This record gives sequence, C-alpha cells and structure tokens, in this order.
Amino acid sequence: MKFSSLADTIVFLEKQGELVRIRDQVDPDLEMAEVTRQVFQAGGPAVFFEKVKNSRFPAVSNLMGTWERTLKIFEPQLAAVTALVDTASDPGSVFKSMGKAIKAVPAGVHALPVRTARPKVTAGQCRISDLPMIRCWPEDGGGFILLPQVFSDDPDTRSLFKSNLGMYRIQMSGNQYTPEEEIGLHYQLHRGIGNHHQKAMQRQEPFKVSIFIGGPPAHTLAAVMPLPEGMPEISFAGALAGRNFRYARKDGYMISGDADFCITGTVVPGKTKPEGPFGDHLGYYSLIHEFPYLRVEKVYHRKDAVFPFTVVGRPPQEDSYFGRLIHEITRSAVKQAIPGVTAVNAVDAAGVHPLLLATACERYLPYQERAPRELLTHASVILGTGQLSLAKYLLISAREDAPGLDINDEKAFFIHLLERIDFSRDLHFFTRTTMDTLDYSTPEIHDGSKLIMAAAGDIKRTLATRFPEGFSLPDGFEYPELAAPGMVVIKGPAFTGYSRAKIELDQFKHHIESISGLESLPLFVVVDDTGFASRSFSNFLWVTFSRSNPSHDVYGADESFVFKHWGCRAPLIIDARIKPFHSDALVPDKAVEQKVKEMGLRQGPLHGII
Repeated sequence: MKFSSLADTIVFLEKQGELVRIRDQVDPDLEMAEVTRQVFQAGGPAVFFEKVKNSRFPAVSNLMGTWERTLKIFEPQLAAVTALVDTASDPGSVFKSMGKAIKAVPAGVHALPVRTARPKVTAGQCRISDLPMIRCWPEDGGGFILLPQVFSDDPDTRSLFKSNLGMYRIQMSGNQYTPEEEIGLHYQLHRGIGNHHQKAMQRQEPFKVSIFIGGPPAHTLAAVMPLPEGMPEISFAGALAGRNFRYARKDGYMISGDADFCITGTVVPGKTKPEGPFGDHLGYYSLIHEFPYLRVEKVYHRKDAVFPFTVVGRPPQEDSYFGRLIHEITRSAVKQAIPGVTAVNAVDAAGVHPLLLATACERYLPYQERAPRELLTHASVILGTGQLSLAKYLLISAREDAPGLDINDEKAFFIHLLERIDFSRDLHFFTRTTMDTLDYSTPEIHDGSKLIMAAAGDIKRTLATRFPEGFSLPDGFEYPELAAPGMVVIKGPAFTGYSRAKIELDQFKHHIESISGLESLPLFVVVDDTGFASRSFSNFLWVTFSRSNPSHDVYGADESFVFKHWGCRAPLIIDARIKPFHSDALVPDKAVEQKVKEMGLRQGPLHGII
C-alpha cells in the first residue's frame, strides 16, 4: 500500500480492523502512553485518540505495534527498497546482479525529492502548547515529541543530497525552556546533525532546523535508518513510501510537504539548557544533561493534522519492530559493507546498544589450530561502523564452526560461544573510550569501555544444567540460579563502591577457584535479584548487559596479565548489581496503570483488546 499521508494510513488500518478509536478525552500526561503500552503488550491495534486534553489535535499511536501490521504498511515497497540499499552499499553489484538492479529501479525513481509550490503542511499555524504534551513516564521532565523527523542542511553545500533527517529527542515543555519560544534538541555525539551544527558554528551562521511530525510512515522510518554514504534519508523516505518526498523552502527552512506538522527554528548558538529526564529504550531514565535548544519560529500544520507518537521503554516496545524492519532492509547491505561478516544482531532484549552479536569468517592460518584471528579484524571494523560503534559488548563467533547457527536465537548463540571461548586469550578490552549517551552503566556520561568476546574452534567444554556436587558460595553471596546452561546468576551484597566491590569479588573468586567442576559453568553474573534475572533469558540479558561496564565489572578465576593482555580461566564473572550512579529503571504510575486497565472492562473503549 502506498500512503501519501498519515491520514491515508489511518483510514487503511481502520478498514483492516487494525485501529481502535477512543472517543473520550484522554490525558497526554502519562495516560495516553499507558494506554499505548497496555494495547501493545496485548498485541492490539493502532490507537486513535480523538480528544486529547489541552490540545487542538487528535493523536495516534501503536501504528507499528505488531510485525504483521508493520508489514502491511511497508511490504509492497520492501523488495525494491532493499535492492536500492544494496546497490547504494555496493555500486558494483549492479553489474553482478541485473535482477537486483531491475528491482531497484522503481525505488530509485521515487528516491528523487520533488519541489512543490503548495505544501499541505502550511495550511495552518499553531503554538507549541497546542500540540499534545505527551509525557510517558512519571519522572519525565516534560512533554516530548516522540516520533520527530529532524531535518538539517549541510551548511557547506545546502544540497538535499548532503542533508540529514534524524530522529532526535525534542522536549517541548518543562525545565528552563521559555514556553512557546524554546524547545530542547537532544542529539548524540555520532549523529549527522552534529556535523552540520559544528560546521554552522565554524561559519558563524545561524543553524536552521526543521522538525517534521507525521506524514507517510515511511518518512518516520527514514529518520532512524542507518543508510549507506551518499543516500540521504529524504531519498530513502520517497523510495520506501513509493512516492517522491515533497518539499518546499520557506524563510530559509526546509518544509516537508506531506508532514502533519512542521516546526521551524534556529539552534541558539553557543548555549545549552538542561534537557530530560526521559524514559528511554534501554529501560532506564536518561538523566538531565545540558543540550542545545531551538528558538522556535513557526509551527505549521495541515488541515487534517494528526499527532503520531510512540512509547519507548524496556524492550520489547513498538520500536522493536522498527529495528526488525531495518534489519530486514539492511541485512545484505551490512555484509557488503563489512566483507567477511555474515550476520549481526543488535540484541533488542538487552536494550540494543549494550549487546551486539555477530558471526564472521575465520580463514586466517588454516594450517594452525583454529583461534580467533580474522574475527578480531572483523570486530574492529564492526566497532568502527555507524551505529554499530555504540556496542558495549561485542560477542563474535566463527561462522565455519556452525553454519546453521541462528544469530537471532540469543540463547543458542551464547551456548555456542561459551562452549568454545578461551578466557585467557579471547577477551579484548577497549578502556576509557566513548560510550552511548543513553548508557548509564558508568559514572560519567559518554565515558566507558567495550569488550570483544571472540570464539573460534572446537568445543572446549560441555555446559552444565545443574550445579556440581559440593557447590557452595562464600558469605554475602546467595540464591544461585541457572539462567541457561552454563550461565549462573547469584545474589550479591548491595553495591557500595568499586573499592568494596573488588574486595567482595576477590573473596568470591578465591572461594570458587577451589571448587571442582566449574569449567562447565563458565559465566557467573552477580545481581541484586536472582529470581528476576533468571525468570527469562530476556531478563538475564537486560540485567547483565545494561548494568555492567566491562573495564570495571568483569572479573575471572585466576586473573592474570600477560604482556598487558588480561585473561582468566572459567568462570568469567560479571558484576551486574545496581550501582548508585545508575539511573532509575522505568516503572509506570500505579494509579494511571489501574485507570487504563478499567478501560478494558465491559463498556470500556478497550474492552476485548486489553
């Protein structure tokens, strides 16, 4: 289905029985987000809010809340768009596969932006406060735009083909922002808009930014796509929509003709204001930090404008399907961009960026004992590639050892790697490096570490499914549970600081080093709640990798340094206890949660859905 607007999408979903209307007034402060969460968790339809408290505009959420609905919206163009992305990643593939080139033609035709004299989005104007001030979590600092498409030009060229369209957090209210006049702009260090902002400051020019909201769903997806060099997001938006991106220029700003809303403004030069907190996709709050902000000039809207939004939090959420769709589109492009890498999985259950799994070719020195060699070359390239560079833990294995291994089966991948890894050789740390802005497993924002765990060769150990006879724990450690074969979670004392943690973990190591049979239990994770951490493998991944910083929180039996290389024997120990500097996990407001549950009772608007 090709959509020229968000309104078209809503009509289509309603005809398909994939949309529910809520006609009673709903509060954008926590309540609309809670409705969305509960409907998503139930596998329910998109939700159209006809009356939003204190807003002139209706809103819609959960548009891509199931994989089946996501495919209904995007599938007709997927083959052509995938072929186009593959071709852009490897232009030489045109000559290798004429079929791929032919498939890419329709998408290529729609990839060229088209200028329009009458953009529908300029039909009316409003104020920032007229928009739904959606606050998703109790500690959020204000109302946020939750599906923004932020456009910026390259100040050196002003070319559309050097432009950037990204999804960066926009805070509309709260903190120190002057109401109606200022909004917060949160972007991470690696983002394309950062390069444009820096160039504008060097040129001492005003940095003009446009924020599009709504329009065809393809435009929203384009803002989060990791695209090959030379393919601007607005070109991808047209290709995926099956309809060229319509645009206009007005007062020096880029205007998306098909958007529902367009906010224009200038980044205040050389100044920042506190932004946040915000409940983010790792499952914790992003705390208050200084970020640039925008001085608002105009807020445009189309005649039938609808405000789309999503809710992020601990996965899975709606954005999990964004990630899955992106993976489908870019799967072969990643292989072309990083030759030798056969599969990559940014693990949704762990919060995406904390944990990356990969398989790759290991062909170096085939006449010697198999060991990770070429894998380390591939790992270095992965950690230097786009958003993959945000990975904190990269686990990589040789494809040749198990060609049928499904990298999206995280438990199977962990078992495969732990059966083969040599902890004295196959752990490689990057210390004091840049971290994902949203990761609070370290005391300082942006600063942290990374760990590559590589495995190639024959099976070295069989993973146990029970504790060996005579297994015991030292004082202060209790309630051991197996999260999966070979993977143990243990409750430790409350974390009070790294000096004390080292003493505690040294005592723990010395105790277990004397126990025989632990080679078959190669991974121990110290947590605060073993019941929760072992309840599901998703819980295990989230706790282990979102609450640990490799350089500070990884220990091992018989640790040693050999020419500055740190290693140990099994078991490896990860300290995933909550630290005082960690941000709070996201917890819904209980009263609002109960109020929304009552909407699912008989005669309620969500009866039969939640």
